Amino acid sequence: MITLTETAVGKVKEILGAQEPKPAGLRISVVGGGCSGFSYSMAFENAPGFLDKTYKFDELSVFIDQASLLYLDGAEVDYVESMEGSGFKFNNPQVKSTCGCGSSFSV
Repeated sequence: MITLTETAVGKVKEILGAQEPKPAGLRISVVGGGCSGFSYSMAFENAPGFLDKTYKFDELSVFIDQASLLYLDGAEVDYVESMEGSGFKFNNPQVKSTCGCGSSFSV
């Protein structure tokens, strides 16, 4: 199972509310690429896929495909704001290493 912090849910709902037409939810996935082999992807979707697992967080629907679930089990998504910038941060216990820039990982 994946979790989203209250801050992350609030930020996604804020961005989602500005979209026209309003998407059905957020897709979180793991895609091949980056220095270490995998990266995270977040995008709005109009409907879940046939084999997607759907999670609900305070009326926010999050869709995750079966392959990505293998890499996201136990992960937490947070939204952080700091002096260096702001963005979504993945805390994933399955990650063995990350690249120097922090945007990709290996398991």
